Amino acid sequence: MEIIKIENLTKDYGNEKGIFDVSFTVKKGEVFGFLGPNGAGKTTTIRNIMGFIKADSGKCSINGLDCFNNSSEVQKNIGYIPGEIAFMTGMTGIEFIKFMADYRGLKDLARAYELIKLFNLDIKGKIKKMSKGMKQKLGIVVALMHNPQILILDEPTSGLDPLMQNTFIELIKEEKKKGKTILMSSHMFEEIEKTCTIVSIIKDGRIVAIEDIENLKKTKNRKYTVSLGNLKEVQKFIKEELDIFKVYDNRITVIINNNMNKFVGILNKYDIADIEEEHQSLEDIFMEYYGGEEDD
Repeated sequence: MEIIKIENLTKDYGNEKGIFDVSFTVKKGEVFGFLGPNGAGKTTTIRNIMGFIKADSGKCSINGLDCFNNSSEVQKNIGYIPGEIAFMTGMTGIEFIKFMADYRGLKDLARAYELIKLFNLDIKGKIKKMSKGMKQKLGIVVALMHNPQILILDEPTSGLDPLMQNTFIELIKEEKKKGKTILMSSHMFEEIEKTCTIVSIIKDGRIVAIEDIENLKKTKNRKYTVSLGNLKEVQKFIKEELDIFKVYDNRITVIINNNMNKFVGILNKYDIADIEEEHQSLEDIFMEYYGGEEDD
């Protein structure tokens, strides 16, 4: 069953800014990753989904309701984390939580207190004195405390430290198990990889790929930098049947695809001073996935 449906959505701000002919669907119980660099069009698409702006053309619906014309009805069933969260800064954290609970007609704050504890959120301090990370935690609590069946999350871990990022990822996994329908935008591949089942890549306002996450993961290359004891060993090593990416002094960077066993076998022939894995950047994955070609 399709919960979120986007059909040929266009919002043109001029100068090639905006989104163009964007189409995708998110099915019930699916965690859909919306992946792209900053400025690619993720937030514009999400603001259309939330009914905050009206598209120039195309359709956008949730549960069959038009997102713009029926925005108030649509938003009742959504937990939303915006890319940039705006608060009533004169309130304390708990005052804002209670304000939003009253707005939603939420009487039971048990889930809110569970999330407060999970993210170690200080709810007594004034929002205007909170760090960006603390404000992000507050946004997460408010978005999820009413147990919505649909989550729209725009860069939800922005400002969180690595520990809290992992906590959020585990939370999304739990929400996934409950059958929630989740759309989550990010510019971090690892975050999407750990949580999503389907991923859409957007570049310059246009969808360039929609893939099952397992298929996309297969496009990732692994890079290892091997440090050898001397230059003689280096000269010998670079003659091995490996994809050599870079050589610098006694350090050799190789690209490994599905030949890890072969790589390990070669390593066993040498006296290795050090070896480290280089994590692929999002830009590297994009280049490998669609060949670095410019969109029409």
